[in-house]
Amino acid sequence: MSALPLKNILTRPLLCPKVTLKAAQKWRTSNSSASVSQGYDVTSRTHVFVVRRAAASPQFSTSAGEILKVKMSSSCRRPEHMAPPEVFYNEAEAKKYSQNSRMIEIQSQMSERALELLSLPEGHPCFLLDVGCGSGLSGDHLTEEGHCWVGIDISTAMLDVALDREVEGDLVLGDMGQGMPFRPGTFDGCISISALQWLCNADKKTHSPPKRLYTFFSTLYSSLTRGARAVFQIYPENSEQLELITAQAMKAGFTGGMVVDYPNSTKAKKFFLCLFAGVSGVLPKGLDSDTADRGVPNQVQFSGQRSRFKNMKGKSVKKTRDWILEKKERRRRQGREVRADTKYTGRQRKPRF
Repeated sequence: MSALPLKNILTRPLLCPKVTLKAAQKWRTSNSSASVSQGYDVTSRTHVFVVRRAAASPQFSTSAGEILKVKMSSSCRRPEHMAPPEVFYNEAEAKKYSQNSRMIEIQSQMSERALELLSLPEGHPCFLLDVGCGSGLSGDHLTEEGHCWVGIDISTAMLDVALDREVEGDLVLGDMGQGMPFRPGTFDGCISISALQWLCNADKKTHSPPKRLYTFFSTLYSSLTRGARAVFQIYPENSEQLELITAQAMKAGFTGGMVVDYPNSTKAKKFFLCLFAGVSGVLPKGLDSDTADRGVPNQVQFSGQRSRFKNMKGKSVKKTRDWILEKKERRRRQGREVRADTKYTGRQRKPRF
């Protein structure tokens, strides 16, 4: 299966929001003559409070109308609390994210589990959507499984890294909170790794998390074929976020629910929102210690070992000659320039002293 050109699946031009220098969530302080804004300084990438005085007051030593910036050190480690995604994932963060071996391993495991939950037909290549694709780490696993995919992300720095890595999928710059700009019935399925929770924050004063979530889910519902699934791996902050996300998904027409892997574990617990478009399906069961011990088939074992290629059912092991030849053949079908095959293709060089 070959991927369609983007011009054949897009319904409208892509619009990305401008980066807001000072987000405008305002509240009143105890002093009625002062107002405080909470926001982000893009140049220094710091979280700031902006204090504005409307009139002279003994509580402040500044003149009327003067702006006082105060840096706020956030103790929370959640990246969505530090800055908007297009600001947080700058060039330095994008390179660090894509070169971290632990992050690559986690992304591979999450992508493998999300693809299992899609329950795609075996041996049949599908056309998939990767929401929040970033540098293409999750898309690499889709390519290894023989699927074509399109990735959409709001960070230009992350997409630049994906281009440098020469990922197989097509890349789209866009804000998922503004909706999916694809034609109806384009994709056979959708996955998203660690991206959906960003929509629960209002990075601008015009942002409304419920409205942005509904816009995303309703346009995603339209772009999927009837009977397709969408699987989102998320890191919810609290139960209110889960209720907000699921409520907007059901309002858009999806059915399904939350699948929790290893619910009794602190570190291994993972949340997957499994949604059905058009038909009601049976919600998959989450992994736990019992299923891991019994060796249940078609279940990913989340361990420290990278054993993704032990049970690939006849597929070539990564970096071998057969795997390289298959990858080059896929690129030829996509119209890309590929070097000719020789007896040296995929050869294993001897280790140097």
